[in-house]
Amino acid sequence: MRRRPDGLGHGVIAVAVAATLLAAALFGQHPATGLAPLGYALVVLSGLTLAASRRAPVPVLAVTALCALGYQAVGVDVPALAYLVAVYAAVRAGHRVATVAGAVFMLLALPLAILAAPGELAVGEAFTHSRDVLQLAWLVAAGAAGEALRQAERRAEEAERTRAEAARRSADEERLHIARELHDSLTHQISVIKLQAEVAVHLAGKRGEPVPDALLAIRDAGREAARELRATLEALRDDDRNLPHGLDDIHELVQRATAAGLDATLTIEGERGGVPAATERTGYRIVQEALTNIARHAGATTASVRVDHQPGTLVIRVDDNGTATPGTEPVPGVGLVGMRERVTALGGRLRAAPRSEGGFTVHAELPVDRT
Repeated sequence: MRRRPDGLGHGVIAVAVAATLLAAALFGQHPATGLAPLGYALVVLSGLTLAASRRAPVPVLAVTALCALGYQAVGVDVPALAYLVAVYAAVRAGHRVATVAGAVFMLLALPLAILAAPGELAVGEAFTHSRDVLQLAWLVAAGAAGEALRQAERRAEEAERTRAEAARRSADEERLHIARELHDSLTHQISVIKLQAEVAVHLAGKRGEPVPDALLAIRDAGREAARELRATLEALRDDDRNLPHGLDDIHELVQRATAAGLDATLTIEGERGGVPAATERTGYRIVQEALTNIARHAGATTASVRVDHQPGTLVIRVDDNGTATPGTEPVPGVGLVGMRERVTALGGRLRAAPRSEGGFTVHAELPVDRT
């Protein structure tokens, strides 16, 4: 959705209104008194005050009203244009009660300010003259314009929120559809393979026969595939009602790696600020995938996980002492590709390569917006 004009835009409008009113005051007809410079100053102030109309619409409304009364009282007869703009801004910001109260006050007070101005003007003429300065029709038009734009912005925000909710529902439905497809097509077959392999291994052991290495590999692969499929299905079925894994859960990954026989350590540095949920999930998945790759392929005995909270950046690094050698390119498996996609989606950087001292490193830098 297009944003409202920023501070620069309001400043330009304020200067333009102030210049217009000052020109009208200088070239207009008004009694020559020693208070004329004060009137000019109030005219300019009423216009320049509009620069703060977005941040403080009600105070700006009050200041422009008082300025209009002031320069009319000293005899500078120019339209209360700045006040009309302030009415528009206040109504647009939703301050309708304050705006109506201010308008009633102005309609009553402006004739009195004109009466106080130098020159001879009857009471009836003052009230008639006030309609030329601040016509009721223009006042209503300014308020109506502000209300119309406020309603249009609300409808646009509602439409944007509705589109976001529809997109989220569509993504949830697609995720559940994929989960059902995976469950229907793969779960049964993998379960059969795992069961048959385990039965074969059991029967071979019961008969005292040697178990072929290929059969053991099939059994272990079936177990691992079943475990990963369950994890994938859980991730696909996950929604906002379930708390996702984040940085606080990384220590459990390290503990599981240690229990599996890997000498794994975790180091956390820096002051943790407000890390977005998507960044936390990505950090967790990077560590999870890196430790999984170490356990499967690296042939490592030690691994170190480092989480560094730097200003504006979350740095995740996982090192091992495995068999990877410098100068060799890593095989771009599904795990590395998935990590890179997650990091790139957040606007970060990922380096996964052998270390110069041997072993492998996964180094990710994820931007953290602290504003």
